[in-house]
Amino acid sequence: MKKLLLICFVFVLSGNFYAQETTTKTTKSKTETKTKKVKSDADKAAADAKKESAKAKKDAAEAKSNAYKAAADAKKTKSDAAKAKKEAKTESTKADIKKTEALKADTKAKTVKKDATATKKASTKTLKETTEKAPKVADKVTGEYNGKKVYTGPKGGKYYINKNGNKTYIQD
Repeated sequence: MKKLLLICFVFVLSGNFYAQETTTKTTKSKTETKTKKVKSDADKAAADAKKESAKAKKDAAEAKSNAYKAAADAKKTKSDAAKAKKEAKTESTKADIKKTEALKADTKAKTVKKDATATKKASTKTLKETTEKAPKVADKVTGEYNGKKVYTGPKGGKYYINKNGNKTYIQD
């Protein structure tokens, strides 16, 4: 019987230990905790959504501002490019004018050089005419042909001395 009493006593104590009221309170507190947690998570999500919305609005405003700046920069770049193109065209025209002037100067220089060469040749011709090779055989001067002295050889052939100093025979 002692054993039976001991078992009942343990049963009674264990029953109090696992009482429903305690479980109900724990379940309520767990439910309340979960509800509070869900509410706080929802509040955090709402706050985060508001922050994201504000950030998105700010980014949109910044993007719009950047778009206006980019458009203004593009317009400025386009006008700068037009100015640069105009300047390049002006520089090209100036270069063409300088090139034309250089060609004219070069042509003048060539003309002067040509005149000097012609004068030199004329003076050389007069020198050659005066310093013509004397024939080895004493031939007689019998006339003129194209401004050159005509010689008559010992056998009766007629010739003149050309610019290279060679004899050029003349046919009658």
